[in-house]
Amino acid sequence: MPELSIVIPTLGRADKLGRTLDRLADQQAPLDAFDVVVVADAFEPDVGGVEAAAGRRPYPLRVVQASRPGASAARNAGWKAADSALLLFLDDDVLALPALIAEHLAWHADQPEEVGVLGHVGWASELRVTPFMRWLEHGVQFDYPNIQGVEAGWGRFYTANASVKRSLVERVGGFAEDELPFGYEDLDIAYRMNDLGFRLLYNRSAAAEHLHPMTLEFWVERMPRIATSEYSFTRLHPELPPYFHAMFEAAAARPRARGRLARLARWVPPSAPVLGPRIWACFDIRCRQALAPAFLAAWRRAEAEAVHSG
Repeated sequence: MPELSIVIPTLGRADKLGRTLDRLADQQAPLDAFDVVVVADAFEPDVGGVEAAAGRRPYPLRVVQASRPGASAARNAGWKAADSALLLFLDDDVLALPALIAEHLAWHADQPEEVGVLGHVGWASELRVTPFMRWLEHGVQFDYPNIQGVEAGWGRFYTANASVKRSLVERVGGFAEDELPFGYEDLDIAYRMNDLGFRLLYNRSAAAEHLHPMTLEFWVERMPRIATSEYSFTRLHPELPPYFHAMFEAAAARPRARGRLARLARWVPPSAPVLGPRIWACFDIRCRQALAPAFLAAWRRAEAEAVHSG
């Protein structure tokens, strides 16, 4: 039996999935130390393409399909089909560096059930990293730069590259398929595991590359889904403040950013003396104000629907 099972949900990205699986064949860990479960979303339009991308691999691999749409259902189908006591959740556009699996295994060795490991995810070296992509790294898409030491905190359980004991996932009943089918599902399960003493440790050496360029326009389109998910999450856990709602409400209340300094972010890093912090502060508020209208409109719709449904 392998020591670790890697669960990879996928939807509409068979080309990137193939590259993700290629990287797992080039690991420092022995190939018999892990197996892989690829889970096609219930809405996957080309299951044959997923199976072709999986192909024949030098490590054990299975392709299954979730019976319900959404990342929660896919991850649940994956870990339930897995053979190992240790689960590693990986995204289908995340390319593992050679030490990734070995580092997850090493950090879990002799650790109690309640310990999980967060691996690092950075932009793929082949991508041109824009100022907006750099902005996403600081508390929007990920928040690795603000982790001090090894204690990541449950709120950074990014299932793009995170491992956890199967027994702990079983104790909390897995991901919330009904309430959070896609979006906030990883934070929800982490919060429920936190009630059982969950500790998330950050291993910078369990690193991977994110093969997904991001644009402001893409994130504007993503905002309604994030708003709806955050609204549902805070309804499930009213003791927790809504992170993005507070951010975008505050941004919308400020005078409109003119953006002249923000345009210099392409050439001036945040660390540049004097101008750097000013330019990136302007860039920050400009990005928040650009995303705020779509988010807040979707939040209001979610509130209205909740009132209407009683």
